[in-house]
Amino acid sequence: MYSTTWCGFCRRLKLQMNQAGIRYTEIDIERNADAALFVEGVNGGNQTVPVIRFADDTTATNPSLAQVQKKLAA
Repeated sequence: MYSTTWCGFCRRLKLQMNQAGIRYTEIDIERNADAALFVEGVNGGNQTVPVIRFADDTTATNPSLAQVQKKLAA
């Protein structure tokens, strides 16, 4: 999960994924320039977070927990 410390949407999704038992690695785009560039690349130049990067290298920007769960189940 690409995120920032101040992002409310990120905090909410992290809490929901924690409660659902979904493991993830968090990458703060404000502390990692390469991560910020990646997020910009998948969001038309914007640093919109959260961005979930799945094992198959696809991404989802600001997904709901249900969207994350559906993708992981596929």
